[in-house]
Amino acid sequence: MPKYRKNLPQLGQKLFLTDGGLETTLIFHDGFELPCFASFDLLNSEKGRKALHDYYVPYIKIARDAGAGMILESVGWRASADWGAQLGYSKAALADANRAGIAMLVELRDAFETETTPIVISGNIGPRGDGYDPGRLMCPGEAEAFHSVQAGTYSRTEADLITAMTLTNTNEAIGVARAAKGAGMPVVIAFTVETDGRLPTGQKLPEAIAEVDEATAGTPLYYMINCAHPTHFAGVLADAPWMKRIRGIRANASMMSHAELDNATELDAGDPDDLGRRYAALRRRFPWINVLGGCCGTDHRHVAAIGHACTAEPIRATAVNGARSAFRSAASAG
Repeated sequence: MPKYRKNLPQLGQKLFLTDGGLETTLIFHDGFELPCFASFDLLNSEKGRKALHDYYVPYIKIARDAGAGMILESVGWRASADWGAQLGYSKAALADANRAGIAMLVELRDAFETETTPIVISGNIGPRGDGYDPGRLMCPGEAEAFHSVQAGTYSRTEADLITAMTLTNTNEAIGVARAAKGAGMPVVIAFTVETDGRLPTGQKLPEAIAEVDEATAGTPLYYMINCAHPTHFAGVLADAPWMKRIRGIRANASMMSHAELDNATELDAGDPDDLGRRYAALRRRFPWINVLGGCCGTDHRHVAAIGHACTAEPIRATAVNGARSAFRSAASAG
């Protein structure tokens, strides 16, 4: 049994950090080409695997500096059947990639976990289509069948839970939740929202959460908001019972809309310190929101600023080179 699957520590009061925008970091900072935005494809080369290792390490160091826990998301956001087929992956090769993504996180946990920084491993599931545009909506049954394959693969690894990121509609969220439950996996649902705080389908966030909970008997452990700037959704959050179902935020660095981001030729990294302050303000309003990280355009600077703003003691944004050295030393010692 995976270390935390039956007793997930982020369900308590302790602060947990996550990583930032994996794909935007790899493309704009590290110079990788990612067809279909598929970071899992980097697992096929030594250079790619090293880049992924080196990507995660600064975030773990930031969490340790903050005395926070860490949730490591796997590279499986695009590692599902339709995206895999576009990249030439067979079903078996895709399953191997999902397993390899989790194995990498287990290695990192073995090297870096401490008593004050528990590290939870999450098998990431992305939308069947685009993370900004709902496109053709599946019915919940079709979504469950589609996502059951990846959920089943994760259930046979050391992943502690599944997190479905950048979901644009409730039908797919219901399908993922049912697929995870069928695989015996805890699941978190993270919705993309637009500049008006609504899902890309136009549905209000509290209505979406209520619909998924009703259709799945409350299967999701909690919900997250992702892929939008706090200025886009802070105004729709309210002192209401449905807010208790939201435990995590992974915001974009940029205040631009999804349409503007799609057309942008350069990365808008926004203001990390301002983003941190906005997170802290949300935490003051809703102190149970304790899973914090970044989405498009964010990197270790943003997560360090978030940790700094949301903890009593300041933390430093760990230098990437120093973190890489620490990983190599810990891995060698292990």
